[in-house]
Amino acid sequence: MKSLLLLVLFALAVGVFVQCRQQAVLTQAIPQQTDFAKPRNPEWLKNATIYEVNLRQHTPEGTFKSFIPHIKRLKEMGIDVVWFMPIHPISKKERKGSLGSPYAVSDYRAVNPDMGSMADFKAMLDAVHKAGMHLIIDWVPNHTGWDHKWITQHPEWYEQDAKGHIIDPIEPATGKSWGWTDVASLNYDNKEMRAQMIADMKFWIQDIGIDGFRVDVAHNVPVDFWVECSDALFAVKPIFMLAEAEVPDLLNTGSFAADYGWAMHHVFNDIAATQGANTDATAKLVQGNVVEGKKEQILRYATDIDMALARIYKKNKKGFKMHFTSNHDENAWAGTEMMRMGDGHLAFAVLAATFDGIPLIYSGMESGMNKRLNFFEKDNIEWGDYKYAGFYKTLFDLKHRNRALWNGEHGAILAKCMTNNDSNVYVFTREKDGDKVCVIINLSSKPQKFVFDGTGDHPGTYTDVFTGASTTITATQSMSLEPWQYIVLSNR
Repeated sequence: MKSLLLLVLFALAVGVFVQCRQQAVLTQAIPQQTDFAKPRNPEWLKNATIYEVNLRQHTPEGTFKSFIPHIKRLKEMGIDVVWFMPIHPISKKERKGSLGSPYAVSDYRAVNPDMGSMADFKAMLDAVHKAGMHLIIDWVPNHTGWDHKWITQHPEWYEQDAKGHIIDPIEPATGKSWGWTDVASLNYDNKEMRAQMIADMKFWIQDIGIDGFRVDVAHNVPVDFWVECSDALFAVKPIFMLAEAEVPDLLNTGSFAADYGWAMHHVFNDIAATQGANTDATAKLVQGNVVEGKKEQILRYATDIDMALARIYKKNKKGFKMHFTSNHDENAWAGTEMMRMGDGHLAFAVLAATFDGIPLIYSGMESGMNKRLNFFEKDNIEWGDYKYAGFYKTLFDLKHRNRALWNGEHGAILAKCMTNNDSNVYVFTREKDGDKVCVIINLSSKPQKFVFDGTGDHPGTYTDVFTGASTTITATQSMSLEPWQYIVLSNR
């Protein structure tokens, strides 16, 4: 009887210990009382630019140590934030290719040994900070690799089919697999998994000292999780939260500072194709949209930018967009900016850098890299002579000094200037606290002439940021532009 009593007491003690341990994990995810407005953005984000680092391909070594020599030149080019594609260990089970996808994470609290040690990462992070820049890492909350320890320790943390088998991610719109067979889909109905996910994210903020996250497939994770998660993360310190999504509630709840300008990017691509910028892109004009069983031709012109902007302004009450002409997904699956935008790629880069939002460039773009980087294998970037570094430096230096171009509430809303040729020529101004820019771009492959209609905010005397020449624009100015020509004017 005494032995039985001891056994019962022991079992109760174990139960209390397990319950307390689980409660401790959950407590880490409970939002702390906040005395700040969400999002809790760092001060440096107000006029920041972003550079995406594909570390596997960035250097022959593909390591944290080998990236350090690139930090100085990126700083000189005007980069403020370096975003690293996933730096975590990659699952071997169900791996695609010989190296696997960086997005098949096997351990959220470790680094990929192919890239170096955690000490190496910290040394690189320190070098980035000493250069006056900031570092965010790619976070993959929608799924893990198949050999993540959670698979065996907590199978209930994953989505399962009717037979109880863990499944790969499902596309919500179709109910079918995305084809991401190298990863397992996480179950956000499970509170314990949510708590651990938040705890793992806090580890990188508190213990390692990074400056934020670019969140992969943020649109497939419930909005209420991001409300809970961002409360916990912002309570630690101000950080930059960037969502790979276009879900207005992610911004409007203050959970993220910025999201992707995917819709605008696709308008850019379609304008380039419509205008004959590139024969490969033009040949793919018939795509995607199916009307009564037939594919509908997508033709875009400069005026489509206004409609895309109107939709953004209507839906988004907080935050701002990240604009780009390329990133790792576009490069790998749709082609480089030259393949998609042809001779117009720099014109669209000017738009991305001067628009109402934060600009991004991807590894290799400053050297005019014109090849798709293999996603699952080693495929070194060919750096050449950084022929576009000066181009980007000019744009980013302007963004830093001219408050009209600052991000979100710190900058100015874009004001369209009307002409008699709005289908081909796009002109806008942005003005904030006396700082003003006027951007004029021919979004076509043919020479264009136009006349301002006299109603816009464009009149003034400016400096052309690319030539240094002083330029005066009148209310009814007439102008001529070469194919894909861009003019960026600033009053400071």
